[in-house]
Amino acid sequence: MTTDEPQPLSPAERRLVLQVAIGARMLSLDGHDDFNQGQISARMPGGDEFFIKGALVGFDEAAPADVVRCPVDPALPAPPLAPPELPLHQAVYRARPDVNGIVHSHAPYTLLFGATDLPMRPISHDGAYFRDRIGLFTETSNTVLDIGTGERIAKDLDDHPAVLLRNHGGVVVGKSVRHAAVFAQVLERACRLQLTAEGTGVPYTWSTERDVAAKQDFIYADLSVRSYWDHAVRRVGRHWPETTGWGRA
Repeated sequence: MTTDEPQPLSPAERRLVLQVAIGARMLSLDGHDDFNQGQISARMPGGDEFFIKGALVGFDEAAPADVVRCPVDPALPAPPLAPPELPLHQAVYRARPDVNGIVHSHAPYTLLFGATDLPMRPISHDGAYFRDRIGLFTETSNTVLDIGTGERIAKDLDDHPAVLLRNHGGVVVGKSVRHAAVFAQVLERACRLQLTAEGTGVPYTWSTERDVAAKQDFIYADLSVRSYWDHAVRRVGRHWPETTGWGRA
């Protein structure tokens, strides 16, 4: 754990730190890498601190020792290794008490989809999850370095699970870091499939509203999300065998 003054971690906090590191590796395998840019963070429900991937490492190399403890309150000092876009996470956590996990990345299809004015179509299970549940922030495409910009992004996120940042990627949130990591992968796949369909130049169909509701209730229920997370943990372990010694996430 890297902070100005390292604090002892409770068992629950150690598990959260492990989930942030494993979640980062998951995002790497799903194509979210952009050098050391992008973040994944998590907090205990109701907590006034959260844990976030440090500024100097990419998703593909993040380990528990690279996870940084940070305050939710932007008026408090941040540790030196906190990422520059810390205000984005602080703003979302302050605005959304229900959110305990955040992913911000420059995943290519998510970024490209956000550069268009296309509505999200439920042509796949993935698209069904985000049907009418995704915001769009267009004020700037720059790095989020101040709390004011973060708060405006949080406003456009509203009560949705995701917001697209025009020409800058996306922000995906969840009730846990597991949910945020899984749904960041779901969003990237939804964007890729729809953009691929658009690129064919021929008409295509999508799910009915009845099917969309059923998919949201069953395919992305909490128990299903946990199984997707567990699958992704195993995939990370196969790709980076050293991660299997970190503990159970």
